Amino acid sequence: MPHPASERNIPVRDVRGEPASEALSARVAHAVSAARAYALRLRVPGPAPMAAAALLCLLIGLLFLAYQVRAIFSAQLQQEYVGLVLQAVERADTARASALALKDASASDAQHRAAYREGRIELAARLASLHALIAASPTAAPALPPAVLSPAANFNEASAALDSAYTYWRNERDRASTDVRARIVSVSHTLIVLSAIVFGALITALGMYAKRNRQLVGISSEFEHASLHDAMTDLPNRRMLFAALEESAEALDAGAGDTRIAVLYIDLDGFKRVNDTHGHRIGDEFLIAVSRRFRQTVRNSDVVARIGGDEFAVLVREFSSDLELAAIAQRIINCVAETDARMNLSLVRASIGIASFPDRVADYWRLVAVADDTMYTVKRNGKNGYAFASSAA
Repeated sequence: MPHPASERNIPVRDVRGEPASEALSARVAHAVSAARAYALRLRVPGPAPMAAAALLCLLIGLLFLAYQVRAIFSAQLQQEYVGLVLQAVERADTARASALALKDASASDAQHRAAYREGRIELAARLASLHALIAASPTAAPALPPAVLSPAANFNEASAALDSAYTYWRNERDRASTDVRARIVSVSHTLIVLSAIVFGALITALGMYAKRNRQLVGISSEFEHASLHDAMTDLPNRRMLFAALEESAEALDAGAGDTRIAVLYIDLDGFKRVNDTHGHRIGDEFLIAVSRRFRQTVRNSDVVARIGGDEFAVLVREFSSDLELAAIAQRIINCVAETDARMNLSLVRASIGIASFPDRVADYWRLVAVADDTMYTVKRNGKNGYAFASSAA
């Protein structure tokens, strides 16, 4: 049975140590290329890089959220401060209204003049308090003119300064409210995006894990197939033959009746001359063709295996009589002769040894060995035929 070659141009040799054909070497090279392709597929970015990218996006999003939350708190503090300023403006405006109500009557009545002076003093005090509050603002803001802070200041100028302060801080209140709303909306959108990233990363990771598992299952299946089959003919190899033999024997022990199993060991007489005369390419073509004929000849439940070189074996899982085994052996002999004739070789025939369990062989593990020994008996007695193992085997 051919052994795999390395990637260098080392000639592949069969079980007899002879160089295999170019076709077989090409198959081996194709298998090596397929293995390398699978290795490349396994090196594609997996879930770990995807998780790292998702974590990076999540970290950036969290930093953005932290900045936005800090800005929201800052804007809320600014809103509270603006509220205090507006309260001070309203108190000053109340004092201005009181002073304005007494202004017209102050010229004719000493009592009203006194009340007016008190109103101006109250207005000046409110304006001074407002001025101090504005001066403590954490952000730059237009201060009240110092000239309006005195009780003797021009009433109209003081009133205009108060109106200007009210307009400015009302706009500041609206701006701060709008900023807080916008940042809250931004935070909500960021949370949605981060949730989508996390969910997408999880789904992608699960998908990539599933894909990786499918790839590993496919590779494992191909490796298992390669370990149980002949590389050139794709027939089961010796290992799979013995596994099927053990399975059949265990099923036989668990069953009832007189069911038996048998092994037909096949050797191709004259095959070496094909390689010597026509070359290994023709020899390989003959082995592939005759293997295909063997599979077509036996039942689907039976197993045709290539043991190595020009030797094959057929596991018959169930048969009723030796006549049935003899018919199978004769069909196999005919397959070899017909394949030889179709390829115009006139060189290859078949010798077959037959051993059955439990009637001829008491231990099913010895079935292949006994059938092999019986096959050599056929070869010594003229070849191109079949024989049954002795019942004493």
